[in-house]
Amino acid sequence: MKGDNLYETMGLVRIAEMSADKGAVLEYEARPEQCHSGGVVQGGFVTGWIDAAMAHAAMAVAGKDVVPMTLELKVSFLAPVRPGRVLAEGWAVRHGRKTCFYEGALKDGAGNLLAKASCTMLLADRAKVEAASATALGG
Repeated sequence: MKGDNLYETMGLVRIAEMSADKGAVLEYEARPEQCHSGGVVQGGFVTGWIDAAMAHAAMAVAGKDVVPMTLELKVSFLAPVRPGRVLAEGWAVRHGRKTCFYEGALKDGAGNLLAKASCTMLLADRAKVEAASATALGG
């Protein structure tokens, strides 16, 4: 994953699982610079980790020609996330042709549940998303 700024910023260590039947598991290194007061990881990182796991699970089902775009996201923070390795998991609840429902969780290295999430995603056509992006950037 080295060289990809988003992956580096988020602290991605590896994609441990990505399959249509099992979903996705992404391993992250929560770093001290991602923390706010009290040494607790800022909630935006926690949300991003789970959101990415759910998106990877959707890509495992839908294939590389789609971009999962989160339409709605709910996160429940159950315990403080501290620096160290964490696992973000994502799986399908219902995967439709264009609209999907996914759930996810964040666990520490001992398997303790730290946060959980649910989302609604739109499966957008990758070529259209990339063309729109190029146009917006003047390319």
